[in-house]
Amino acid sequence: MLVYVYMSNGSLASHLYGQKHKPLSWDSRVSIALDVARGMEYLHYGAVPSIVHRDIKSSNILLDQSMRARVADFGLSGEQIFNSHASNVEGTFGYLDPEYLSTKTFTKKSDVYSFGVLLFELIAGRNPLQGLMEYVELATIGTEDKVGWEEIVDSRLNGKFDVKELNDMASLAYKCINHLSIKRPSMRDIVLALSRILKLSHSRKRHKESMSATEEEITIELQKSETRDPTVTEFQKKVAIDITTQSVEI
Repeated sequence: MLVYVYMSNGSLASHLYGQKHKPLSWDSRVSIALDVARGMEYLHYGAVPSIVHRDIKSSNILLDQSMRARVADFGLSGEQIFNSHASNVEGTFGYLDPEYLSTKTFTKKSDVYSFGVLLFELIAGRNPLQGLMEYVELATIGTEDKVGWEEIVDSRLNGKFDVKELNDMASLAYKCINHLSIKRPSMRDIVLALSRILKLSHSRKRHKESMSATEEEITIELQKSETRDPTVTEFQKKVAIDITTQSVEI
C-alpha cells in the first residue's frame, strides 16, 4: 500500500485554467516555480542514481493547503544511467524537448526544456496546446532589440506584477527552451536564479509595506498639525507625502 500526502489544492493546471479557483498572484507563481525547481534539482543531483522525470507539466504539479508545490506522477521517470534511451517517444506533446524527439535520448536537459515551458505557462496562463510557444516566439520579436515579455503576461494578473521580476523569469524560461540542450541551464542554475527573483520580490514587498506605514504615519501627523494649526496648506501636505513615495532602488 502506498501512502501520499494529501494535496488539498489540486493541480497547478486547475489553478491556471480551471474556473473554481481565483487567479494565482504573481508572487505565488514565482514561489511555485521555485518549489518545482528544487524538487527537480533533487531528482537530478540528490537522488542516487539521478532521476529524469520525463513528464514535467502543470497537471503533474500538485499544491498543498499552503500552496506549496510538489512534483508528482513518476510513471515515466527513470534512472538517468539506465533508461536514457528509448525506442518510443514518451511524454506530453508541447513539453517535449526537440532534441529528444530527434535523438530519442532523454537527459536532464530534456527535463529543463519541459520546465521552461512550465515557466511560460505560469507567466502567460496559457496551455502549450493553445499555442503557448508560438505566443512566446512572437514576444521575442520586439523593437529596438527589446523583448516584449509584458505582451504575453496572463491578463488575469491585471498588471499586478513587477516588470523586472517578469523579465528575469521570462529570460530564464527562454534559456531553458533553447533548442540546443548544451546551452540550457542546469536545475541548480535555475534554483539559484529563481531564488534571486523571489528574494527581490520579498524585498519589494517589505519596502512597499514600509513606505505605506511611513505615509500613514505622516498623514496622521499632518492631521494633528492641522488641528493645532489650521494654516497647514494642501501644498505642504503634498510635499510631505511625496517625500515618502520617492522610489528607492532595491
